Amino acid sequence: MTLDDCYLLGSIVKPHGLKGLMVAFLDVDELDTYRKMKSVFLELPTAPGKLTSFGVERVQPQTDDRALLKLQGIDTIEAAEPLRNANLYRALEELPALGEDQFYFHDVIGYVVVDEQLGELGIVEAFYELPQQDLMAMRYKGKEVLIPVVDELISHADEDEKKIYVNLPEGLLDIYLSPASRERDEPDEFVGPDDESPAQA
Repeated sequence: MTLDDCYLLGSIVKPHGLKGLMVAFLDVDELDTYRKMKSVFLELPTAPGKLTSFGVERVQPQTDDRALLKLQGIDTIEAAEPLRNANLYRALEELPALGEDQFYFHDVIGYVVVDEQLGELGIVEAFYELPQQDLMAMRYKGKEVLIPVVDELISHADEDEKKIYVNLPEGLLDIYLSPASRERDEPDEFVGPDDESPAQA
C-alpha cells in the first residue's frame, strides 16, 4: 500500500494514560462512522513516505474531531510514545459513500469548472485544506484562482461529464486577473540630467 492508494485520515496527537491509548485527531465529517474501523496505516515521523499497517482495537470519540485510539500491539505508554505525530491513512476504497451532490476533493482534480453565468472557466488543479477554510484551485486564463469550498459557491460535481458547477460572486475572477499592485504598471522613475549627482573631481 502506498500513499497514492490512501487518503489522509488524521494524525496521532499524543499518548493517553499508561496502557497504550492515544489521542488521535480525525479530519472527518462524521467521527462516529469510524467507531468500527478495523485497521489503519501509520506514517511515522521517522519514516516519511512509508506506511505501516496496524489493527484497531477501539475508537472512542471525545469531541467532533478527536478520539481515543487503541491499536493492536500498542499496550504501554513506552510503545505509544514513538507514534506521536504519526499520520493516519486509510485505503481510498474504504472512503465512506457520499450523498448525491457531495464529492471527495481528489475525485474532481482535472474536472472542468462551469459557472452558472459565465460557462466553462478552467480546470480544477488542487485543493488547499486550511484551518480557516478549504479552497479549490482553478487555472483560469493562466492564473490560479482560489474558490472557497462552500455550498453557496460550489453547487455539485457531475462524474459523467467530469464537470464541477459553481456560482461565483461578481468580481471574484477580476481580483485574480488584475495586477497585484499598481507599481507593476508604473515605469521606473525617470532620472533627468538635473537630477544626477555632480561629478566628483
